[in-house]
Amino acid sequence: MRISKELLSGMYRKMQSIRKFEKTASTFFAEGKIPGFVHLYIGEEAIAVGACANLRDDDYITSTHRGHGHIVAKGGNLKYMMAELFGKETGYCKGKGGSMHIADAELGILGANGIVGAGHLIATGAAWSAQYRGSDQVSVCFFGDASTNQSTFHEAMNLASLWKLPVIFVCENNLYGISVSQARHQTIKDIAKRAEGYCMPSLTADGNDVVTVYEHVQEAVQRARNGEGPTLLEFKTYRQHGHFEGDPGAYRPKEEVEAWLQKDPIPRFEKYLTENKLMTAEELKQIEAEVDGEIQEALDFAFASDYPALESSVQGIYSDIIEEARSR
Repeated sequence: MRISKELLSGMYRKMQSIRKFEKTASTFFAEGKIPGFVHLYIGEEAIAVGACANLRDDDYITSTHRGHGHIVAKGGNLKYMMAELFGKETGYCKGKGGSMHIADAELGILGANGIVGAGHLIATGAAWSAQYRGSDQVSVCFFGDASTNQSTFHEAMNLASLWKLPVIFVCENNLYGISVSQARHQTIKDIAKRAEGYCMPSLTADGNDVVTVYEHVQEAVQRARNGEGPTLLEFKTYRQHGHFEGDPGAYRPKEEVEAWLQKDPIPRFEKYLTENKLMTAEELKQIEAEVDGEIQEALDFAFASDYPALESSVQGIYSDIIEEARSR
């Protein structure tokens, strides 16, 4: 498969944007300037970018507590994301959601989610909506290996298969559920095997190779748009930081961590691009420098923004919406 230079360049830019956004978040969280919990996507960038490169603005995605990468890959605004992390009123959720609850319905981003396994049914519902309306939209559900032990995963897989819904289930298997290795919470080695119970096509592939991810998701998206139903794709990957910022990750063997660092998706992609003469080292450096500027602009925007007013704490919540509806 031949991928255009424009698309390859765009994927590289998105991967660098995610990496640099996450490193910035790590720095300021360590300084106590970002409230709440932060779960970083460093090391997993190839999955979000390779998958979302196949999507249109009106396609849907659902995310997880480790959601920054998915949002950036789908086209999320770095300024609004950064402001949200700092709890500022100019953030995506007006500073109320924080790291784990960023959404942008206009871009089909149906929300990051702090509840493990919640995205399965949201993505399936979005796919049902697309099918009901007769559109050719698709829905991509990102989730981790441990969430496949939740009932929501199996309910979603069953309905999606039964009704041939246009949803692609993308499992980001980073081998750990918080501090518990996959071998300790599942008897299977490959999550993709679970699709057999629902007569659903599936596969397991390298999640640190963005081109591999792109190609497999492209095929699944085409199936979904053609009315052929859902696919379960499992991509093996590894988070380079702890489960959350501040987690030392002492439960992971040093040799394992070092081995996965050698598979870092960004240097691998750079090697692929330069060795195949698809992009030059100078072009890659230029993109990286431009991304540095965009991250700084996002930081400046967040720092210059105000915190939400106290009275806003009771605005936009369930009771406020109900009261507004009654007054109409």
